[in-house]
Order: sequence, then structure tokens, then C-alpha cells
Amino acid sequence: MTALSPASTSDEVIAHLRTLYSEKNREGKKRYGINVDNVLGIPNPVQRDIARQIKRNHERAMTLWESGIGEARFISGLTADPKRMTVADARRWAADFQSWDMVDGVSDLFVDTDHWRMLIDEFADDEREFVRRTAFAMIAWAAVHRKKEPDETFLALLVVVERHATDPRNFVKKAVNWALRSVGKRSLMLNRAALALAEQLAASSDKTARWNGKDAIRELSDPKRIEQLREKDAKKDAKKSARR
Repeated sequence: MTALSPASTSDEVIAHLRTLYSEKNREGKKRYGINVDNVLGIPNPVQRDIARQIKRNHERAMTLWESGIGEARFISGLTADPKRMTVADARRWAADFQSWDMVDGVSDLFVDTDHWRMLIDEFADDEREFVRRTAFAMIAWAAVHRKKEPDETFLALLVVVERHATDPRNFVKKAVNWALRSVGKRSLMLNRAALALAEQLAASSDKTARWNGKDAIRELSDPKRIEQLREKDAKKDAKKSARR
């Protein structure tokens, strides 16, 4: 088969993916709670390598998504143009989510769109399990990748975390926890705010909220983590002073 390249069509990409089918890998994914319906069993590093080979092409990414094949959709998330993803596109993709790994893979793309903040609020209020998970995966990714975003944005997002910290569904609960910990690792100020919320949740009468709080406290209160944040903030302040 012809090697994949930026000129490859969606049909060529899909044909290549089908040659990589592995029943063994499909069975392995099941052990991690991954829905393997319409999945070929291709490891994530291989999918990422394919995305690097074919590079960004928004039209092709949208066509790959419509194929319904899990790996094609994962590659769509890596090769779509976030500046061209509309709110309607994001809603349509989120409605198709059937597994936590797809949510986490595509949420990174959603975070780079111009509508990311609005989508978080909308998805968090959605009762569908994987759509709601998307909101908290987006918060976690945004805390890492949206480096120019003011900390105040994430203080507001902690309110969203608190509001849904009692959702007992496994894939929501774990994403809420991920979001809380990620915000708390962004800066010293956010660490204090996230730790305060974690302690509040840990004292809750709700079982899920208690789990979220206690689990986050372990990481957010670690002295080494707090010292790293102090150093990170000091470097950031030094850079600001140098620019003045």
C-alpha cells in the first residue's frame, strides 16, 4: 500500500487503518473499560504517528469522523483545525462519544477552539455521561495547555467542578477528580483554591464528593508539589519584571 502523506485521502487513511486490525488489542482495550464497538485495535502511539504523517486537513478530518471507526475518529481529533470547529461540530462530535478514551482524545481539540469556555458550561450541564465527562476533560486539558489564560478563569471553573462533584457515574467522577487536580497544579494560588475545595468535598455527606475530595487532597497537599508551584510562580514573576 502507498505510504500515507498529507495528500492521502480519507479513503486511503481508512484502508490503511483496516490493515492494522488486531483482535488481541481490541480485547486488551476492553480491560481498561474502553468500548470497542467499531474499533480496530490500533495502539494510540500508532494512531498518533499516522496523524503526524498525514498532518492537519480539516475537511479530511471531518470525513474521517463520519466513518464511525474509532481510530479514524481519534485521528480526526488530532488533524482537525480547532479554529474551524464550530459549536455545532463540537456538539455533534460529543453526541457521538461512546467511550472515555475518545472523550479524552478529542477534548484537547475542543480546548483549542474559540468556544471552549462556553462548551465546558454546556457539556457540564448535559446529563449524558460521556458528554458531561467532556467538560471536565476539557478543564483538565485547559489547565495545562491554555498557558495565557488568567488564573481567574480557572477559579470560575472550580465552581463547575464543585457543582458536579456528586455525580457518581464512574467516567464522570474520575474526570471531575482529574479536573480538580489539574487546576490545583497550575499555580500556587489555584493550588490553595483547589485544595480548599477538596477539603470541603472530603467533609461532605455525599460518598462521591468525599472520594473526589480525599483523592485530590493527597496530590494537592504534597509539599514537593507546592514547592514546585512556588518555583514556577517565581519564574513567571521574574519574566514579567524583565519585560517591564
